[in-house]
Parts: sequence; structure tokens; C-alpha cells
Amino acid sequence: MKNEPATEPVTAIHTQVVAAREGRDPRVIARLFSGWAVFGEQQFVRGYTLLLPDPVVPNLNALGARERIAFLSDMSRLGDALLKVTGAARINYAIFGNQEPALHAHVIPRYADEPATLPFERRAFQELASNLLRELTRLGVTKPMRYDPGANARD
Repeated sequence: MKNEPATEPVTAIHTQVVAAREGRDPRVIARLFSGWAVFGEQQFVRGYTLLLPDPVVPNLNALGARERIAFLSDMSRLGDALLKVTGAARINYAIFGNQEPALHAHVIPRYADEPATLPFERRAFQELASNLLRELTRLGVTKPMRYDPGANARD
């Protein structure tokens, strides 16, 4: 890594990565090589996900060449998995960092007939999460997780 990760959480991305590591984030789908695949808090389309780097860095350019390749590969493989298990028409990808100045990628399935906004509830997304985890594992991009996703979440 070019830059050392911050020791204190300074953005919502930092906080969410710490929660994922500790098994407190119910939105976690899988631990990938470069970070965490998680469902978006607001499900404006079914299966909206994010890739959060671990460790957290300010932006894509702060990663070394290998880490950058791993992050972008994980992002596209997450898209491949979403495309396969959701039946989406296509996948959109976005990396911004304006509101949360830490690297994170939005991976957004788009459908021919999109439903209204769906709030995230782990129970409602359990089957999709299991299918995504299985497909990401098949693609060979997952790492073992210390906890089941959301096992330590507070209701």
C-alpha cells in the first residue's frame, strides 16, 4: 500500500468496515480479496451493493498497482455475480467519494422493469445474499469471514 490506513474511523466507510470485520454489519454479503461486498442501506433497486476496501484508503489512486487491480477486479466480479443471480439487464459501476471521502464502489444492477425503492432488511435479502456468496465463492474471490454476516448486529 502507498498509504497506511488511518487508525481511527474518520468516515462512514471506515465505520462500516470496522463493523464488517467485527460481524456487526447485517448488510455484509462476503469478504473479498480487496474488501467487503455489502448491500446498500437503501435498496433503490434490488441488489444494489457496494465494495468497501479493507484497509480503507482515501481514493483509488492511493492504492498500489496490485491493490488497485484487486479492487477493480473484485468490483467487476461482484457485478458478474449480481448479473447472474439477479437476472439484471446490465450492471452500472460508480466510484465517487464526494460525500464520503474514502474509496468505495457502487455496483448497481439495472432492470428492464425496476421496482420502487426498497429499504434494506437482512431477512428479505437472505436468499439473494446466499446466492451471491455462493457465486462469488465459485468465482474464487472470497476470503473467510470471522463472523456470519450481521451475527453481532444490534436490532
